[in-house]
Amino acid sequence: MEPAMKEFNLLYEPWIRVMRPDASVEEVTLPDALIHAHEYLSLAGEMPTQDVAMLRLLLAVMHAVFSRVDADGNEALLEDEDAALDRWSELWQLGQMPETPVREYLARYEERFWLFHPERPFYQANAAVIGTAYTPAKLNGELSESSNKVRLFSVRQGESKRTLTYSEAARWLLHVNGFDDTSAKPKGKNLPSVGAGWLGKLGLIYAYGNNLFETLMLNFVLFDCEEEEPWESAIPIWELPSQREKERVEIPLHRDQAALLTLQSRRLLLERENGNVTGYRLLGGDFFTRENAFVEQMTLWRPIYQKNEPVGYQPMRHDPSIRLWREFASLIGYADKSNEKKRKYRMPGLVGWHNRLLVRDCFDSNQDVVSYQLASIQYGDKDFFVADAFSDGVSFHLNLLGEVGASWRGRIIAEIDRCNKIAYYISILATNLRKASGGSGKAEETDGQKAKELFFYRVDVPFRRWLLSLNADQSDSEQNCLQRAWHEEVFQLSRTIGVELAANAGTAAYSGRYVLEAKEGSKEKEKVFYSTAKVLNWFVYQITKELKGRDEHADP
Repeated sequence: MEPAMKEFNLLYEPWIRVMRPDASVEEVTLPDALIHAHEYLSLAGEMPTQDVAMLRLLLAVMHAVFSRVDADGNEALLEDEDAALDRWSELWQLGQMPETPVREYLARYEERFWLFHPERPFYQANAAVIGTAYTPAKLNGELSESSNKVRLFSVRQGESKRTLTYSEAARWLLHVNGFDDTSAKPKGKNLPSVGAGWLGKLGLIYAYGNNLFETLMLNFVLFDCEEEEPWESAIPIWELPSQREKERVEIPLHRDQAALLTLQSRRLLLERENGNVTGYRLLGGDFFTRENAFVEQMTLWRPIYQKNEPVGYQPMRHDPSIRLWREFASLIGYADKSNEKKRKYRMPGLVGWHNRLLVRDCFDSNQDVVSYQLASIQYGDKDFFVADAFSDGVSFHLNLLGEVGASWRGRIIAEIDRCNKIAYYISILATNLRKASGGSGKAEETDGQKAKELFFYRVDVPFRRWLLSLNADQSDSEQNCLQRAWHEEVFQLSRTIGVELAANAGTAAYSGRYVLEAKEGSKEKEKVFYSTAKVLNWFVYQITKELKGRDEHADP
């Protein structure tokens, strides 16, 4: 087959994996994924991170279409917030994507959606022919395997590692563009570092609906709530008059959602043989500074401090050891006005948009719960390789985001803080039990960390269940009752863990021993006695005081 031959048009070939309500999975075309989105439960790619990359492609098409025309296909630009909210509400009430405007738009750019094309291969650049050569095992995010780092336990073997079908390659093309590591070396001289792919730099979150249409709409942010004005004209990558070819280019941060959603973090070029993809070439692509890049709507943010004062924000990458519910304050942009903590949280643009929709009553009465998901890559050694991929989610009543939910939001943050304190007490208990049994040094630290992880593992499902039971319409007495019930559940759960740790500490810990330790605030040392009974009583006292409001002072 000649390399210049056009092949596999993404508008007519099935390549997007979707799940139907009966849990069956099938591949559909790009137009069908949008037009029939209401018939599908969700995207069903090989990995959650691949689904997010695909979701952003579909959202880019939606921005390109519905920022210019209404649901009937009539030209109607979005000139202000009211127009944006009306457009979103109009589409939401339809319950499905209008077919005519979607098909007419995509038909105009049919030539730009060939996976293989002599001039404009989709999401690729011919200039990448000089780039670093990789095998399909590196393109495949389930493997992410380079030539010099073969995985011991691989999910694929044999021919399935050496080639990819065109539909698989098209999906992974989106993924590697967004989540690629930094292992590729530049071909030009004195070029800047682009870092990981843009999606790999984010604390990526997205909203999840009852079907794919709802998921698309819940992530379809039609107005710039930060600047209080419409987005710039939507120009996705396929609408540009020519390919972007140069390697490692720092570009301006435009307020264009379609351009951002199709950002080319890498210059890629697929290689094919006998109807399969046999490898690809890669160069660094476009990048911009992530500090204060508030045009990005799908990320958590963390403050940047100078001299203990916040001077800006940057995306907060997810920690795989921390569940999303523990980041609730960052998710809702909680404003902590207490003098002691002075925490500075910034609401993700996506959540801010949902707040606007809630205020304007754009949701129907059936949409009472919102779910947020994360999908993230964990890198190693300065993002040089992919170490792991993980996902998580959290669900709660939508009205908790509104003004009437302010009381509950404060209580939820307080309970998460309380869980962190309980985890701390459990880690101290485990450390003290190790001292009582004769351990020291690293063993104490390891025991404390494992005990903390055990608590968060045990409390995870109960907290999610409790969070989902909360509703801003509940009265103060109902809120107090639910909070007391939660305190009792956490108390019983944490006390059980404490008793288990004590039972497993061994007979030496029951007898106890003296440990020479430095006095608090002094260089002098003193003997401190540790035993199972003493440290367990201290622990039970601490959690009782924390969860049941006692004021006595414990013997440390």
